[in-house]
Amino acid sequence: MSTNVRTALIEAELEALFRVGQVLSRSFNLKETLQNVLHVLHDYTGMHYGMVALSDDYGALSICAVYSGNKHAPNTVQYKPGEGVIGLILETAKPFILERLADEPRFLGRLGLYDPNLPFIGMPIIIGKEKPLGVFTAQPNINNDGLLEERVRFMKMVTQLVAQMVRLANQIQRERRDLTDQRDHLRRVVSNNYGLKNIIGHSTAMKRVFELVRQVAKWDTTVLIRGESGTGKELIAHAIHYNSPRHNNDFIKLNCASLPENLLESELFGHEKGAFTGATQQYKGRFERANKGTLFLDEIGDISPKFQAKLLRVLQEGELERVGGNRTIKVDVRFITATHVDLETQVKAGKFREDLYYRLNVIPITLPPLRERIEDIPELSKFLIKKLAKKQNRKLNITENAIRILMRHNWSGNVRELENCLERAAIMSEDNCIDTEIKKSFKNENIQETNFNDITLEEPERVIAALQQAGWVQAKAARLLNMTPRQIAYRIKIYNIKLQNF
Repeated sequence: MSTNVRTALIEAELEALFRVGQVLSRSFNLKETLQNVLHVLHDYTGMHYGMVALSDDYGALSICAVYSGNKHAPNTVQYKPGEGVIGLILETAKPFILERLADEPRFLGRLGLYDPNLPFIGMPIIIGKEKPLGVFTAQPNINNDGLLEERVRFMKMVTQLVAQMVRLANQIQRERRDLTDQRDHLRRVVSNNYGLKNIIGHSTAMKRVFELVRQVAKWDTTVLIRGESGTGKELIAHAIHYNSPRHNNDFIKLNCASLPENLLESELFGHEKGAFTGATQQYKGRFERANKGTLFLDEIGDISPKFQAKLLRVLQEGELERVGGNRTIKVDVRFITATHVDLETQVKAGKFREDLYYRLNVIPITLPPLRERIEDIPELSKFLIKKLAKKQNRKLNITENAIRILMRHNWSGNVRELENCLERAAIMSEDNCIDTEIKKSFKNENIQETNFNDITLEEPERVIAALQQAGWVQAKAARLLNMTPRQIAYRIKIYNIKLQNF
């Protein structure tokens, strides 16, 4: 063996190591990367018929990459630990070197690939004292040149690089699987949390809302949710999304009243790098992030006429341009909006575009204020008390008397005001039972008593008022109204009044 031949081989191996490093840093596609590594070894160092087999969760070896030149090699071959030469390398975690492959009777030759007259080098893909990740093999294309040990040393170095790549790829795969599992779990949790069954309301008005939600959820129709602040418009938007065919995709929301117009445009449409001072990188807006999912815009009545025109284009054409960009981007978005303002009045005053109004108001859903669904207050209160108890990490109860007081209050702030009121009462309660503290929790302590004998009241209201005063005992309420129990039972039925149990 001449010094020149050895020097040429070392130079070729150094060049191959450089190329292998480039290949390994180029992509996280494991099969493609390993295939390219084997190609480099063939082209630069004459290591023919390279093969990488990786171990699965059950310990079996499966072919991941093969470089076979002009030969055909199946990629479905598997080896058990200890089976043949390949399985032996995995089981012993030691290199297997042959000067001539034909001299080894344990070699199975399942791939129909290797030359029996050439040397064979097999390396366990292993890091430190860990369990082998697989097996890496190849054949030098020259026999009896005295450089087999040099080639073995080179294969050890390449195998270490391959081992790092395989371990990193396995780690990424595990993390992706964990993230996917976590995402799916969170989607199930969110979907359950925002299902209609979790929205409190058995009043006639809320039943109408729920039925409308069920009908519109299955279509991509644009929905406008209307109602006073604190009536639960965002909850209804969530319910529409998570009961729709888009429920596996993103629900993206934005409160239009919370941002000035210039930031609103960037937030919704996105911006290109350098579009304005501070735009240090490209940013995908909420329309793009909601692609294939749902975009919910709260307080839509607060946007300016200038921005309304830009929004109208996206609704009509399904396309937009990022701020500072000139490329048209197509989006497929389910559009839900909400407002507490009277859009019809805004249109007449010229503050809201009529064409946008008709685009948004395809399916209107109007949420009743809390004062119009008093019969829901007991159930709402119990639900909110449970939520508070969990937040404050203690047991909480509410008395029948406290709930009657809540039902006589004029809830201008709706459910949000009710929740704040209960939280203040819970803080003031020393025995974990909310009772008279409820009166002190009102910001204005003007609690209106409902007189069930008031002749100006409609009969359903008089019946409810009497039931409230009687603690929802029908016989007592009947006496207060000078009715028989049968008469009040009939009215409870025809007026669809939900009785409360405390």
